[in-house]
Amino acid sequence: MKPSRIVLIRHGQSHGNVNREVHATVPDWKIELTAKGFEQATKAGHNLVHETGVTPIGVYTSPYRRTMQTWDEIALAFAIRRKPIAFVKEDLRLREQEWGALRAFEPRKWEEIEAERDAYGTLFYRFLHGESGCDVVDRCSDFLATLYRDFEKPDMPDQVLIVTHGFLLRALLMRWLHWSVETFHNLSNPRNCETFELRLNASDRYELTKPFPTKADRPHHEPGGHRDKREPR
Repeated sequence: MKPSRIVLIRHGQSHGNVNREVHATVPDWKIELTAKGFEQATKAGHNLVHETGVTPIGVYTSPYRRTMQTWDEIALAFAIRRKPIAFVKEDLRLREQEWGALRAFEPRKWEEIEAERDAYGTLFYRFLHGESGCDVVDRCSDFLATLYRDFEKPDMPDQVLIVTHGFLLRALLMRWLHWSVETFHNLSNPRNCETFELRLNASDRYELTKPFPTKADRPHHEPGGHRDKREPR
């Protein structure tokens, strides 16, 4: 009963993407979308309605406010077009990487820590009182085990949507598609509300329908004010 189609989407532009200093006063999980982020989510919802057709869809989402707001806008587009939703499940394992003490530092210190992280290796660097990239990949492994158990249920829909964060999205695909560490380190962060689709092929394996962008593909600043290489959230 594997779904034939799985879509992963990063949340819309958040206030943290525009001004990272907001992390010093607002808990990461409470950071909300900007007006532009709501517009991006609304547009993504209309696109998904068109792309997924009339068959039901199951939804897994990070419980962070910016991801839930993104899903709410998508759900509104679904409701307008009477798109059937089989279920919506919040899953803590789909949350963003925990940056720990970084949120309390001055912006200049952020620059130093991020440069250190780039030099050390994104997957292996651990933030003070936070997670390493490997911790996030481990969470993804555990989530995939749950997902595949859901696949065995007789009422599992043929399409799935996963609403999450940029780093988590890449980590999930790394675990799913068995990417190497080197491959991961060369990837760019998805843009806000950018989607990636996994299709079930004739060999009963999932494959991406388009190449995942690399840092060479996107060497400049992404919308939101951060460089791709700095792993914007």
